[in-house]
Amino acid sequence: MTVHFIGAGPGAPDLITVRGARLIERCPVCLYAGSLVPRGILAAVPPGARVIDTAPLTLDEIVAHLLEAHQRGLDAARLHSGDPSLYGAIGEQMRRLQALGIPYDVTPGVPSFAAAAALGRELTLPEIAQTVILTRTATRSSPMPEREALERLGAIGATLAIHLSITNLARVVRALIPFYGSECPAIVAYRVSWPDEQLIRGTLGDIREKAKEAHITRTALVLVGEALADEGAAESRLYAADHHHLMRPRRA
Repeated sequence: MTVHFIGAGPGAPDLITVRGARLIERCPVCLYAGSLVPRGILAAVPPGARVIDTAPLTLDEIVAHLLEAHQRGLDAARLHSGDPSLYGAIGEQMRRLQALGIPYDVTPGVPSFAAAAALGRELTLPEIAQTVILTRTATRSSPMPEREALERLGAIGATLAIHLSITNLARVVRALIPFYGSECPAIVAYRVSWPDEQLIRGTLGDIREKAKEAHITRTALVLVGEALADEGAAESRLYAADHHHLMRPRRA
């Protein structure tokens, strides 16, 4: 018996990995975060599988279900949205399983900052931004380390993918305008790849008002950075005719 932590991707059932889908197809027990993982992904569970929505459960209750599956010798799929290594809260689950002697593995998933694909944008552009910072702001669930305050990260000028912070959007704007300016592109990506996907495009100066008008209050990623404008970037040297490397040696 094994507990399989599986990244379910951003939402669309066909954006889960092949490995993840195959694991779901053969697991007689499936636990999923119902507030974040669409039920379309559960269409792959085998007939008669026990499907459990963990949204209303505590950690102890989740682990109890996994322990029960272990005692019955049943493999369990544990679905998390996006990639489980990012804000997936799987660390505490794995530690509990380890203490109980329950084997587990992790299958990665398409992360939520794949919203860049829906936008048709590259997050790293030559001479504009070559760094992407994945972060969040402090909420009721857990605080942020002081060294990772948004004001410190903003001073770098990198492209920012700010998770779990749509309710803190006013604070995000206040923290970043001194570094990026009010005209810097900002995008709120709501439920990317879901049927009700919304991409709210604006600037740091107006993105809060636009998000309020769209009534976006949860399940959204905030992207900030000059790379989102896709303007004024130099071309990468990767494919330049005079750039030679092992796979494309200099021609005679």
